[in-house]
Amino acid sequence: MTAPNELAIGIDLGTTNSAIAVWRNGNAELIPNALGHFLTPSVVSIDDSGQVLVGDAAHSRLVTRPQETAAAFKRYVGSDKQYQLGKQRYTPTELCALILRSLKADAEAFLGHAISEVVISVPAYFSDQQRKQVHLAAELADLIAVRLINEPTAACLAYSLHESHERRFLVFDLGGGTFDVTVVEHADGFVDVRASAGDNRLGGEDFTRKLADYVIDKVKTDDGDIALNDMAKIISASESAKKIGEGDVVINLPEPFAQSMSLTPFMLDEIWKETMLRLSQPLRQALSDARITPEDIDELIFVGGATRLRQVQQLATRLIGRFGKISIDPDLVVAMGAATQAACRLRDEAVEEIVLTDVSPFSLGIASNRNGQVDVFSPIIERNTVIPTSRVERYYTTTDNQTVVRIAVYQGERYWVRENIFINEFEVTVPENKAGEEAIDVRFSYDINGLLEVDVTVLSTQKTTQKIIDRTPVGMSEDDKAASRERLAMLKVHPRDKLPNIAMSEKLNRLYEEKLAEERQLVEELIVAFTQALNSQDERIIREARESVDKQLKVLGFS
Repeated sequence: MTAPNELAIGIDLGTTNSAIAVWRNGNAELIPNALGHFLTPSVVSIDDSGQVLVGDAAHSRLVTRPQETAAAFKRYVGSDKQYQLGKQRYTPTELCALILRSLKADAEAFLGHAISEVVISVPAYFSDQQRKQVHLAAELADLIAVRLINEPTAACLAYSLHESHERRFLVFDLGGGTFDVTVVEHADGFVDVRASAGDNRLGGEDFTRKLADYVIDKVKTDDGDIALNDMAKIISASESAKKIGEGDVVINLPEPFAQSMSLTPFMLDEIWKETMLRLSQPLRQALSDARITPEDIDELIFVGGATRLRQVQQLATRLIGRFGKISIDPDLVVAMGAATQAACRLRDEAVEEIVLTDVSPFSLGIASNRNGQVDVFSPIIERNTVIPTSRVERYYTTTDNQTVVRIAVYQGERYWVRENIFINEFEVTVPENKAGEEAIDVRFSYDINGLLEVDVTVLSTQKTTQKIIDRTPVGMSEDDKAASRERLAMLKVHPRDKLPNIAMSEKLNRLYEEKLAEERQLVEELIVAFTQALNSQDERIIREARESVDKQLKVLGFS
């Protein structure tokens, strides 16, 4: 059994929502947040008192205070983008750290003691630099990411617990901001990832954005300017409408637009046509890399909230030739799989027979000169190679009397290195000689944690230079880390037991902005009643008022 101080914790750090789970008593158990929900919106806001809000309370402020609220920042992890919140600017990594810190607090409140080591899921197609940033986000949240697991692989682990016979899955993972397709084989306790493909800039947010663009085109005035707050209302209304499952979709716009737009399924197909086309290519690539056809797939598994869209399910079903399976909540299955992997790592007896193999979702190689061309990408580890792996390629000097060889490491699939992602570089000394007379062997060793070791051996001297490309993000010094910690430490955090009240207040404020006439009057009455309860400072009165308001909002159909 797992020791109490060795809890198996898994985290799904999502673009739209995040979740955390623990492996206990032979199962992955989801951990609720302060509001009792398993999903925590990946949204961060700074309130008027300078205190940080994370989750549901922050999500409501996307409409009421969009200039002080950040969402979907996971899409920009590893980039130079920054978010102005209050008086400070924050990187996507720092905002992810705030989400992880909130999940950590939820887990510690639920379990009754501190947690440290966790398994965190990432999109299969996340780059080396993005994975390093996730490690850093965990570090800033006082967590140790002992393993990063690809999201589709995590989902397959959760499903494989319920399988007793050989199956070949295709995991169709469309989250809020990323898209992954993974082919996985399950047999005799082995979960074998055959191939992964994806798009890091494609997800449910793109479908919302397309709807919002359509609305903006219809409502914009001659000057073409729409205020930030009004833009936030359009996006919120588009997001709500997108979740309607069947038939016509109605987008209800609040003031200052005060109108409704009805879209038929045919109109939605046209609006989302380009986005849908982007889903096809990674799916075909994954099948091609796995060297199988759609007929070889036994089961299509939908993962990620965006797979609830009818159009998405129809596309996948048409391309694979079978209906998809959603027997585990697509929003929660990745967190459950991450906890399962954490249990595997600790050799919990309930999962000790499971053996997981994964693949490198991208090619790794170096810059080389060949065929008269300079800075051409030379792959050493091809994409979808099973990891851990070690591969070697031989290279030769290109100029007379050359004494130094530059080893520049890249990842990607493009011919020119400038079109791929730079990882790191170093130099190796070679004896002076004629061009092509000196040779070096470049060996890449890549493990399941994304740690890349590069060994370069000069054949004539047998001298080997080793470079371990670790988890530290490129360009991130210890001083930079310290500055991030200081920025986050300056943020004041609301007591956890106050969060349900704050979330309810922010929700009522959002609804007041969105509703009109009689509906707005109803919301105002609820605001007054809840404010009076808060002013009483009596926890029992406040709790009863909050529960009463929540019931009334559900009866009214307000969400």
